[in-house]
Amino acid sequence: MARTRALRQWPRGLGDEPIELTREPSKPLPEEGIRTSRRTESGWPRIIATVPCYNEAPFVAEMVRQARRHVDQVIVVDDGSQDGTSSAAIAAGATIVRHGVNKGYGEAIRSCFQAARSNGTGIMVTIDGDNQHLPEEIETLTAPILEGEADLVIGSRLLQPGQQTNMPRYRRFGIKIITWLFNVGSRAKVSDAQSGFRAYSREVLDTIALTDRGMGVSVEALIKARKMGFTIREVSISCRYDNQSSTLNPVSHGLGVALAVVKYRVLSMCSKRGTPAEGRKGEKGEGATLGQCPSR
Repeated sequence: MARTRALRQWPRGLGDEPIELTREPSKPLPEEGIRTSRRTESGWPRIIATVPCYNEAPFVAEMVRQARRHVDQVIVVDDGSQDGTSSAAIAAGATIVRHGVNKGYGEAIRSCFQAARSNGTGIMVTIDGDNQHLPEEIETLTAPILEGEADLVIGSRLLQPGQQTNMPRYRRFGIKIITWLFNVGSRAKVSDAQSGFRAYSREVLDTIALTDRGMGVSVEALIKARKMGFTIREVSISCRYDNQSSTLNPVSHGLGVALAVVKYRVLSMCSKRGTPAEGRKGEKGEGATLGQCPSR
């Protein structure tokens, strides 16, 4: 059973410095299509989608418009883009956190966490800005947390046999290697340790502190959540690979993340185990609860 309870009042966070959230004040946001079905229910958690972006102007506006149908707010973290990403996102109805210079994916995710902690968030969804993920699957992703079954939910591209047949082979190979490094020797295993489409409960947001500035932040978050005894679930998602906007070299990217997995697993094994007094389950080693939820 997950520790998260959706109706709890959560503490504010880890004391991060406040970050500036901006949107175009002259344009009121259109209400049609925005998630409203639960807004009048007392205590229903506020759900936001955070979108880390770097030069995603051709894709981010559509992502924001679609995501707003399923969440209470969309926050785009623009990591120093030079192509008008912020303007496109604002026009589509997003709130913006902008880095003055490109700081890296890890810093963008850290800003996502900071924005969520300071914004009354009950559940934070991370979703890529390049239109690879389907915003209509946000409700499937958040359901296990809302039902008290999970603290962190991964949208897996490889959970079901034959899933994602259009995935490039090099990408599938890299995901499997990184996921194997994450799983080996642990009772809590996943099928996709590299998916950026995730949902985090407020307690996870307030508990784990991320440090990685690069792509390794994705596995850092999972390793730390597992170490602290959070309940992790996976749901099957779709993913489009027709919009190849990434400029990262797949070989250097894969090697960098693989080294990050090894680094954070070693640090996890050497660090103090979680205890109930620290707000953790206190299970031994990396034995968090983990499983899969059927698609909803």
